[in-house]
Amino acid sequence: MFGQPVAGNPTQYLMEKAFVAAGLDWRYLTLEVTPEQLPAAVAGVRAMGFRGGNITMPHKLAVLPHLDELSRAASLIGAVNCIVNNDGRLLGENTDGKGFVQALRASLDPAGKKVVILGAGGAARAIAVELAMAGTAEITVVNRSAERGEQLAQLLVSELSATASFQLWEGDYSVPQGTDLLVNATSIGLFNSSARVPLVLDTLAASLTVADVVFNPANTRLLHEASKRGCPTVDGLGMLVNQAAICFQLWTGISPDVSLMREALEEFLSV
Repeated sequence: MFGQPVAGNPTQYLMEKAFVAAGLDWRYLTLEVTPEQLPAAVAGVRAMGFRGGNITMPHKLAVLPHLDELSRAASLIGAVNCIVNNDGRLLGENTDGKGFVQALRASLDPAGKKVVILGAGGAARAIAVELAMAGTAEITVVNRSAERGEQLAQLLVSELSATASFQLWEGDYSVPQGTDLLVNATSIGLFNSSARVPLVLDTLAASLTVADVVFNPANTRLLHEASKRGCPTVDGLGMLVNQAAICFQLWTGISPDVSLMREALEEFLSV
């Protein structure tokens, strides 16, 4: 993994547990890489024959010029979180949205559903693109910045022929009736169990599935409030585990034990 900062990132712990379970004598390195060092670090992937790696902040966009090709999802999202080294040719992939959709399917099939996504940053873009590719009926992007929100909605319409629109987030947002899935794709609540996502809680109908990308704490205030109202919930741990599992399979050709990876993450985070 290349990033800055990377201290406390749980991915190495998950991956090495999965390597052992799969009988692989592999190692996963967590490496502090500054923006100035990124070109040399990517060159090192080729020179040392690394099978691949993860890219985290602040390098997810900056790494693009140093790769040979991008997957369709990574190209649409405009960011990479996973590199696969195919005999010296580096492929950039984005598994964040794929991991979210895989975690979601345990509770809800997104095909034909109406979705509201809170936020328009990197996580929101990855999730929106993958949900559109999974056949959602309608996506509403809700964001405080009109420019970023409108750009994301337009991307979904122009590149994926999705039905998508933007709504400015002012004050407490009321979830429209008939919405099937609400996704908090912002960082509100990360490391803060009391942080409140600005919503009109009475609009969280029991038929609404509520998902949160925040993984620490696992049971965010939003998910707690949604559960009290009878909503099915999807926590951020599932997205984190499943996106890592996809990377594992891309590198090794082996499907990992996702339940073991989930247990490792919970152990790491003391959940």
